[in-house]
Amino acid sequence: MFDLFYKLPALKQQGVQIHLHCFNKGDDEQDELNKYCASVNYYERKKGIKGFSFSLPFIVSSRINERLFQNLLQDDHPILMEGIHCSYLLNDIRFNNRKKMVRLHNVEYLYYRQLFKSATSLLHKLYYWRESSLLKKYEKNIATKADSFLTVTPADAEVYRIELNCKTINFLPVFIPADWQLKYLTGKGNYCLYQGDLSIDTNEKAVIWLLEKVFKKIKLPLVIAGKNPSKKLKRMTREELYTCLVANPNEKEMQDMIAKAHIQILPSFTITGIKIKLLNALFNGRYVIANTATVEGSGLENLCSIADDADSFAEKITALFSESFCPEIIEQRKNVLEKMFCNETNAKAMMKFIWEE
Repeated sequence: MFDLFYKLPALKQQGVQIHLHCFNKGDDEQDELNKYCASVNYYERKKGIKGFSFSLPFIVSSRINERLFQNLLQDDHPILMEGIHCSYLLNDIRFNNRKKMVRLHNVEYLYYRQLFKSATSLLHKLYYWRESSLLKKYEKNIATKADSFLTVTPADAEVYRIELNCKTINFLPVFIPADWQLKYLTGKGNYCLYQGDLSIDTNEKAVIWLLEKVFKKIKLPLVIAGKNPSKKLKRMTREELYTCLVANPNEKEMQDMIAKAHIQILPSFTITGIKIKLLNALFNGRYVIANTATVEGSGLENLCSIADDADSFAEKITALFSESFCPEIIEQRKNVLEKMFCNETNAKAMMKFIWEE
C-alpha cells in the first residue's frame, strides 16, 4: 500500500479526481484517504473457503466483488488496478471498452515461488507453491488485456516483456513520502540496523541468518527493528550480547533509528519488486550493505555495498563501521534518487499512461 498511498496526493496535486475503491477487513476505514479522493468505497475481502477457487490464485479470487463491478460500471472513467490482486475485471467482457491499467507491485508468481522456497511451515509451503503455479498461468493470461502495465522496477518490466510477451509494459518508479528529502548525514552512527516486517517468513530468515552466520563473527552492535517478531526471534536476540530487538516501533521511532545507525544491513531472499526499506535506508540513512537479491534490477545497485555471503557481509561491516560517512556518497545518491523518485515527475508520467491513446 506504500506506493498507492503516496501516489494519491501526487495525483491530486496534478488535478486528478480520484474515486478510490479498496478492500478492507470490514472495520478499518481510513479517514486520511478522504483528503485526496473525491470518493472512497470499501469492500470486504472474502475469507477462507469463500474466496477459494480451483483455477484462480487466492489473492485474486478473494477480491472478486460484483458490487465493486457495478459501481465501476456507473461511469466510463479510466480504471487503475493496484496489483494483480485487483485485476480480475480484465477478464470481464463488460469492461472491454474501458481504459484499463495495472500497477504491478511484483512479478507475483516469482515472488510467491521465492516465498515457497523460504517458508519453513509445510502449510505455508503448500499455499505459496499453489499460488505461484496459479499466478504464473494467470499473469500470462492477462498480460495482453490491459492498455498499460506499470512496474516498480526495470527488471520486472523485462520479465513481463520477454517471458509473458506483454507489449504494453513500462517502468514507473514508486511514489515516496513527501518528507523523504535526501538526508545529509555525516560522521558516524552508533550501530548496525536491520529493519523490516519481522512477521514475514523471509525477513525472519534473513535476521536468523545475520545472527548465526554474520554477527557471530563480529562483535559489533546490531539493532533489529520491525513488526511482530516471533518468540523464536525474541529468544535468539536475548541470547546475543551485542544485539537489541525493538518490536513494533512507530514511524517516528523507526526513522530515528535509521538516522542514528551507521550501517543499514539489508540481506534478502526475494528478488522481484523493490524493497521499500532499501529506499528508506538510502534516503534517510548512512551506509547500506545489501546482497544482490535486494538490489538486482532496481537501478540502485551502485548506491550500495554488495555482499553475497556471510564472510563478505562480515568483512564489509567491519571495514565500514570504522569509517565516517562521506559527502561524496550523498552526492552520488542525490544524482540517482532525486531524479528517479520525484513524485511530481512520476505523477505526470502516470497521467500520460492513463489518458494518452
